[in-house]
Amino acid sequence: MKTLNRSSGFSLIEVMVVLLIIGIMASMVAPQILGNQEEAQLKKAAVDIQQMESALEMYKLRNNRFPTTEQGLEALVTAPTIDPIPRNYPEGGFIKRLPEDPWGNPYSLISPGELGVVDIFSNGPDGEPGTDDDIGNWNINEYLN
Repeated sequence: MKTLNRSSGFSLIEVMVVLLIIGIMASMVAPQILGNQEEAQLKKAAVDIQQMESALEMYKLRNNRFPTTEQGLEALVTAPTIDPIPRNYPEGGFIKRLPEDPWGNPYSLISPGELGVVDIFSNGPDGEPGTDDDIGNWNINEYLN
């Protein structure tokens, strides 16, 4: 008598059905996850700007002026070497290091500012200055709520 040697496993149709179900589930979940990531990036940029704005206020309290555009935000980390040289610069600076925005670009400073006393901003997700997605100390409240 011959016995059939039947191997156990899944048929191609069963595997394809499972992959289809996984694909459908992924298509429903992925947009929600990606949407939350974009929102988190915007909030991180707003928090970074808020923290640098506080450090700039401390800089002004100690030196009676904000750093210039030329000195930039780097003036919060190391004492500027171009005029006006701050008189009361603390050892170790005002912050340990400058953060990059969530899209890998540096934050910028315009002092005196165009939209406020000083403008601290990120060029936003597109990396282009002067577009609607720029995030600055003039509009961070939109992202912090």
